[in-house]
Amino acid sequence: MATATATTACLLAVWSLVAAGLFGTGLARSSVAPAAVGKEQREFDYFALALQWPGTICSSTRHCCAVNGCCRSEALHTFTIHGLWPDYDDGTWPSCCRHTSFDMDKLTPLKPALDKYWPSLYCSSSSTCFSGRGAFWAHEWEKHGTCSAPVVHEELQYFTAAIDLYLKYNVTEMLATGDILVSNGKEYALSDVIDTIKHAFGGSPQIICKKGSVEELRLCFTKDLKPRDCLTTSAMYKNLSKSKHCPKKISLPTYDPIVLTNSTLEIVPEASDNGLYFYTS
Repeated sequence: MATATATTACLLAVWSLVAAGLFGTGLARSSVAPAAVGKEQREFDYFALALQWPGTICSSTRHCCAVNGCCRSEALHTFTIHGLWPDYDDGTWPSCCRHTSFDMDKLTPLKPALDKYWPSLYCSSSSTCFSGRGAFWAHEWEKHGTCSAPVVHEELQYFTAAIDLYLKYNVTEMLATGDILVSNGKEYALSDVIDTIKHAFGGSPQIICKKGSVEELRLCFTKDLKPRDCLTTSAMYKNLSKSKHCPKKISLPTYDPIVLTNSTLEIVPEASDNGLYFYTS
């Protein structure tokens, strides 16, 4: 009886971590768990297109592997896609809404675009919804894509929608209209960055920082994929750790890539301070 009780407790703990997005991965999107895996979840309210700034993430790369975009010979000088996330207006989000298997073959027509605009910036494999591990794209489809109905119903449609939005609303070009250049490493007023994007895009972004540098920038869309304001009220900030808040002056740093072909370092995953892999949400 004691063994069975311990096993049950262990399984519950694992599922709690999966539901919170912290089993093996997690970009600290929130310290609050999303809707529980396996339970019926209500329809989402809006989409967030989450974009990563490679200069902030790749500057901490210490080990290389073929799947890590930070290991390319040419440094990444533009935002890359993290994911297209269905979210709720109360600051939470649905997660792992359908038990489905990721099929890379379905994405063959998009593979060049995925490699270019949606690379993983880490070496470790990602957690998937039901105790598995796989590619970065598998994580994003299973955790977020399966919650995108009734707008998106299948895998190819999900990734196509994200890439189309990324190309249509080019953040680098938006920032340039306000003389904010992403490749010079200078500091800019946070208010100027927000105002520039709001003017060019038509909605306020969310900006997540790490030690004063932009780590992630999110554009938000209605369910018919029109620009809207992201949550910038307490509903967002209650789910954001203090270390992710941005100061009044922020930067978009550059980095020097570790070139895979010249690397003799051991290939191991990057880990955060608390021992969890620190790259997907």
